[in-house]
Amino acid sequence: MKHFSKAMFISAAIGMLTLMAPQLQAATPKDQLVIGTSLAQVLSLDPQQATEPKALEILANLYDRLVATTADGKIVPQLAESWTDDGKSLTLKLRDATFVSGNPITANDVVFSLTRLLKLNQSGSSYFKRIGYSSETIAEQIHAVDAKTVRIDLTDKVTTEGLLYRLALGVSSIVDSVEVQKHVVDGDSGNAWLRTHSAGSGPFTLNKWTPNEIVILDANKAYVGGAPKMRRVIIRHVPESQVERLMLDRGDIDIGNALSKSDLETFETKSNFVIQRVPTGGFYVLAMNAGNQYLANPKVREAIAYGIDYKGIEKTIMGPYGRARNIPVPENFEYALPNPDWHLDVDKAKQLLAEAGFKDGFSLTLKTISQTPRIDLATAIQASLGQIGIKVEIQQGNGSEIIAAHRSRNFDLLLPQTSALMPNVLGSMDDFANNPDNRLEANNAGNFAWRSAWDIPELTALAQKTSVEPDAKKRAELYGQMQQMFVDLKPALLPLFERFEPLVLSGRVKGYLGHPNQMTRLENVTKAEAE
Repeated sequence: MKHFSKAMFISAAIGMLTLMAPQLQAATPKDQLVIGTSLAQVLSLDPQQATEPKALEILANLYDRLVATTADGKIVPQLAESWTDDGKSLTLKLRDATFVSGNPITANDVVFSLTRLLKLNQSGSSYFKRIGYSSETIAEQIHAVDAKTVRIDLTDKVTTEGLLYRLALGVSSIVDSVEVQKHVVDGDSGNAWLRTHSAGSGPFTLNKWTPNEIVILDANKAYVGGAPKMRRVIIRHVPESQVERLMLDRGDIDIGNALSKSDLETFETKSNFVIQRVPTGGFYVLAMNAGNQYLANPKVREAIAYGIDYKGIEKTIMGPYGRARNIPVPENFEYALPNPDWHLDVDKAKQLLAEAGFKDGFSLTLKTISQTPRIDLATAIQASLGQIGIKVEIQQGNGSEIIAAHRSRNFDLLLPQTSALMPNVLGSMDDFANNPDNRLEANNAGNFAWRSAWDIPELTALAQKTSVEPDAKKRAELYGQMQQMFVDLKPALLPLFERFEPLVLSGRVKGYLGHPNQMTRLENVTKAEAE
């Protein structure tokens, strides 16, 4: 990996913007929304493949799903105008709508899309695999009753609510089966083509995507919900916080969401900007590879839990991005347990390392995507763990490098982030409490706990029991048991901070409301004239 001066890069980038000032517009056009962010994690635009947060907002606008979730977590109709539940299956009636191609949306497209998800067997399929759906059984579990009716059989591992929330995920987007099948090559289900093209029915279409540079979306004027207010949406790769701050101030972008704590705070007193802090229900996590000779030991993992200055990092680095929390359930969720007594305690951490047989410490690598705030978070963790005798080397990389390392268990420590599947204990713990087959040969890279080689059969069984418990009082008791068992296991997936998405919006932007699962829709966003 090549190393260079971050300060020199920022200075050069700002200098270039200044030199170009005469050619730059003072403000973005009224009919175009320009977003500055980091596109480092956008690796594919195939909706049955992409699960990275920044890709989801793009996909949310290229595709519709059967149902959607509101910002406060309620299930609402999208392509399905209604649905019924008989206790054995979920039957959904489709609205009259068309894909961008002009092809009508039918039950066959729904069957094709959800079957494709399971057969592609990418990471997003794990949401359905762990509730009893598979590539071998899906053909018998989903049915096109008629052109506008779909029936999905419930398994003994999921409730109707649990299935509906999964149908609202980005990976459950409905693709144009007729169009996609024109581009199948060597049995790839159209994946090579769909990674860089769109075949949806959403409010926008894909004009252009240049990785780590730009995404351009054009309005779908024939969208069933009405033509979007914006003619075009431009998403620019602006990973450097100081550059993004300057572009916001100049009016070169309308929304920025890759700002450091200090740069974001500069907008708090500016009346022509609005700051949103979107709760995601997810977490910034320190993933420990339990296959590592040191990290396999629960005492070592507990030592690390006591070796991090959560409050100090929250104050100096995380700020609007995170709130210290070590149980993977946001503290304001119903039935959330109080935080365990994990705080920076150097003496206790050293004692635990000694009890584990490593009184002289050891060395580990920490891999992270080069993205705000994870770079500074990694540096802070390095300093904290150094105090207890664990020497940490930081390895930065782009999205494809770090995600590939995570999915192949090729790391010691790594800094991923999560979201909540549902706005409850079960939904926020979904990634942390499920690992049905920890064997390496299972290759279950879509499973968050599997990636850390964290074998948790008892917690997995308890999560499964909780997911199908119909009695609310008993389910509440199980919620508490899940959280306590997680803590008692000295997790290899250590939640560090409850995750928020801070956004700075130009005062010209109206109608933009950040979505907890990054599924922010843009068809109703408007912009005032520049002053």
